[in-house]
Amino acid sequence: MKYTIQLTVITGLMLSIIACSEADSTSDTTQNPTPSNPTTSNPVETNPANTSYKPTFSGQTRVGGVKTTTPYKVTLLTSSLSAPWGITSLPDGRLLVTEKSGRMRIVTAGGTVSVPITGIPTVNAGGQGGLLGVCVSPSFATDRMVYWVFSENVTGGTVTAVAKGKLAMGETAIENATVIYRANPAANSTLHYGGRILFDKTGHLLVSTGERSNLATRPLSQSVSGALGKIVRITTDGGPASGNPTFNGTGALPELFSIGHRNPQGIALHPTTGELWQSEHGPRGGDEINRVLPGANHGWPTITYGIEYGGQTIGSGIQQQNGMEQPVYYWDPVISPSGMTFYKGNRIPEWQNNLFVGALSGQHIARLVITNNKVTGEERLLTSEGQRFRDLTQGTDGALYAITDGGRMYKIDKE
Repeated sequence: MKYTIQLTVITGLMLSIIACSEADSTSDTTQNPTPSNPTTSNPVETNPANTSYKPTFSGQTRVGGVKTTTPYKVTLLTSSLSAPWGITSLPDGRLLVTEKSGRMRIVTAGGTVSVPITGIPTVNAGGQGGLLGVCVSPSFATDRMVYWVFSENVTGGTVTAVAKGKLAMGETAIENATVIYRANPAANSTLHYGGRILFDKTGHLLVSTGERSNLATRPLSQSVSGALGKIVRITTDGGPASGNPTFNGTGALPELFSIGHRNPQGIALHPTTGELWQSEHGPRGGDEINRVLPGANHGWPTITYGIEYGGQTIGSGIQQQNGMEQPVYYWDPVISPSGMTFYKGNRIPEWQNNLFVGALSGQHIARLVITNNKVTGEERLLTSEGQRFRDLTQGTDGALYAITDGGRMYKIDKE
């Protein structure tokens, strides 16, 4: 039975924003405008940190809180999905959703959920695996091609795999599903698959892979001869894309875009710069938001703002090293950031170019105000819903759509 619950959110007292005074010399301030009526309050995080580590620069963590001043509404479209993991918008305004167990469904803007779409290769849904991120071809209206990430059983364990197929005209099946890429080596683990996928501005695919969690595979994030703990950039046939950076080292893979990641569950392109941004699960502390440039090394597990779950330091317990990138922002304690999207358009003008990140353990949507490639304000949305927010996308109507582990889909739009 379908039902809809509508919640109206009216923001209250305006608070004050402190913008970072040090601008990135490579940034264009017209591309990352300071919000009108900037306001700030104390940081939204009030719980004690797990570590005594100090940020490398001001505003890298616990930046001042912000409050949306434009009235907006939150509509619960459906609660009948089953562990949805990925969501993307179709050209006609409907939403294509993956479910962890291995199904895809289409959801209308009104919340009607389709029958399961068949023809998808078998997934390993154990642990953190399953049918993961999804995107559609920029030419979907004519070619109907769908691309997705899933955890695949192979000799030696499991891998993060990428597949493609054509959505049949009847929309009940994927035709000619083909695995186009596997992030080797395989690992005997059902954790840290990464799993997000999107098209870049040149028509190539960017895919995030995890380092598979265990101590044996963790160091492979720093190995250029394997695809664990990476962002890879591939063609729609699965080969290395032209223009990829070159990494030094024996056997360096030509598909590598960046290295040194732990479990990147969110990637998005900035609406004006086109640069790749990424969210990454830290261990106990040290969740990250990264601006990922070609050829970058983001440091895991050599540097981190987190510690082991048991409380021990990781490696040498350092947070900076030459040749390794600092996160733009990090959280301690963690919020478990997952899928994310930048807000485009002016339906809620103060949200333009803001980054919206689904928080799993945090059970909210994090809104990050970004100015000159630095976070200058943080807000927590939908905290009262008690949901683990898994992914977000912006629909063709300009609204934000969010899915949760509990099977819900929300629409967030101006009142």
